[in-house]
Amino acid sequence: MDIKPEIEAQIAKLEEKYKNSGQDLSSYLDGLLYEKYLTYWDYIHLDTLLSLQIPRTHFPDEEIFIMYHQITELYFKLIIHEQKQLIDDKVQKLDFLITKIERINNYYKILINSFNVMINGMDRSQFLKYRMALLPASGFQSAQFRMIEIYSTPIYNLLPANVKQELDENAPLEELYENIYWKKGAVDTKTNEKTLTLKQFEYRYTPRFMRIANEVKGVTIYEKFLNLPDEVKNNPLLINAMKELDVNANVNWNLMHMGAAYKHLSKDKQTIDATGGTNWKDYLPPSFQKIIFFPEIWSETEKADWGKQWVEHMFNPQTN
Repeated sequence: MDIKPEIEAQIAKLEEKYKNSGQDLSSYLDGLLYEKYLTYWDYIHLDTLLSLQIPRTHFPDEEIFIMYHQITELYFKLIIHEQKQLIDDKVQKLDFLITKIERINNYYKILINSFNVMINGMDRSQFLKYRMALLPASGFQSAQFRMIEIYSTPIYNLLPANVKQELDENAPLEELYENIYWKKGAVDTKTNEKTLTLKQFEYRYTPRFMRIANEVKGVTIYEKFLNLPDEVKNNPLLINAMKELDVNANVNWNLMHMGAAYKHLSKDKQTIDATGGTNWKDYLPPSFQKIIFFPEIWSETEKADWGKQWVEHMFNPQTN
């Protein structure tokens, strides 16, 4: 059988490739010959993926709750995938930066829009029952979301507004981390002590968080932006994309959580604690913490009013 010239050319290139790496092309061709055809379900490990939903109660809507959080974690992984590329980038081309940030914004938009599943897609009476089997686990314990924050901006920018007045931005990372904003939301609402939820989370992930914080010190996405050449840094498309990211991550995402919390945990002016005991009414409102990844791109007025207009519009529409 005659071999087509293009096939011969490809074989020659493969032979050169493997020769340069000290490998034998013939062995790889044998492997290709013996290998099974790839299927969709094997490629994405579909059977394994669909086996990972294991409810702890008999309530049907718990499976929705599990799957939604698993989907959310996959989108967080996609966001981190883009963040790492931004941090590793040395070329600093404008189109690359905008493309990556817009991808992150698209992932956030999907997450924000999908949160209606948590707000209106579950039966409240079922939720209030099966949640009691989840103690002390909490969505608060999403390590990937904390990693997104650490990759985005220096830890100093993740401190509560009142703490920033007491600590210097050049303080040791360990000291800054101890005062990071989300820890303040995981204290027992009655005793003001750390909840078991927070203690478990710190024990499991603090070493990893500190390793990442040290790796990206000086090269977080915000710091890389500050060091861009002026003609890139001042591009309005880049600035708008970064503003959108800041709002998506630190305002809109929190507001969707607040919407779900108010729907399922508030009734007749009474507030039910979250499963992890987190003080969600003080922890979630963006206007309370004023967490901003990229403060330089916002005016002083915008920073002072951070989140207020969004909160008023969402929870007090009659005032607009």
